[in-house]
Amino acid sequence: MFNDRLRSTRMARELTQQQMADALHMTLRNYQKYESGDTSPTMEGLIIIADTLNVFVDFLLERDEYLKTHGVVVNISLENPPRHPRSKKNQ
Repeated sequence: MFNDRLRSTRMARELTQQQMADALHMTLRNYQKYESGDTSPTMEGLIIIADTLNVFVDFLLERDEYLKTHGVVVNISLENPPRHPRSKKNQ
């Protein structure tokens, strides 16, 4: 589920819940509701989360089969989630 993938990916990127809350401009408690599954982010929030974690939105939404059809290698190792390829100008 989204909340499990969010938590695992955040931990794999060695970010705290507070760092994620800060990136989303929200309180820690509100961010924790995402990871507990009590609430879901807005579309804008989902994009910011994906950018912060450097993953595809589709990965967070568990659309792995869709990603595979577009040639994205998706290893479901939540300890090492796939990274979103950045353009050279962003590196």
